[in-house]
Amino acid sequence: MKIYWNKEDSKNIIGKKIKKLRKEAGLTQKQLAEKLQLLGHEFSDLTILRIEQGTRFVPDYEVVILANYFGITTDALLKDNK
Repeated sequence: MKIYWNKEDSKNIIGKKIKKLRKEAGLTQKQLAEKLQLLGHEFSDLTILRIEQGTRFVPDYEVVILANYFGITTDALLKDNK
């Protein structure tokens, strides 16, 4: 399992991108968590908050889940996250 974590500033590298995608979709953190739960995944609004804040490790399987939900590739989710 890979953990996508930027060692330079101790934050995950997809948080900002997830927040941007969520807002573009017009969803709150709670709504996104609920939609992922309906698909059978264990995400809470606190999980989404921590991912977006960069305070939570994001393992590879969650990167796949989030990329699939937003209809993008994992490569697209993992790059250009500054």
